[in-house]
Amino acid sequence: MKQRVNLTFPKHSISNPLAYRLARDFNIAANIIRAQIAPNQEGKMVLELSGDIDQLESAIEWMRSQEIEVSSDKREIIIDENLCVDCGLCTGVCPTTALSLDPISFRLDFRRSLCIVCEQCISVCPVEAISINL
Repeated sequence: MKQRVNLTFPKHSISNPLAYRLARDFNIAANIIRAQIAPNQEGKMVLELSGDIDQLESAIEWMRSQEIEVSSDKREIIIDENLCVDCGLCTGVCPTTALSLDPISFRLDFRRSLCIVCEQCISVCPVEAISINL
């Protein structure tokens, strides 16, 4: 099972090897989607966790016991097809190829399952057809 979570770390726990502990202690793969962590400051991270559902629940419980705030990340990229002009600018910044142009129709193709919600496509869209649900 996969689950995307937002983490907020207090200053004193940002030096803990979180991804290592998730893998070793809970057999959880942690894909770091986005991280903003600096010494002596609060840290924020978006992770995609993969593993057995019971192990995921145990890992989340352990993170909370370490004073790490854990919340589900339900954000998704939304493309307004009425506004989109299929220019393809977003495809050049998409790190996972979730956005691509169909080689036959030259229409934008969005594969939501590949999207990591990095938000890079939002700022490059010249007609503001791409947004995020909050």
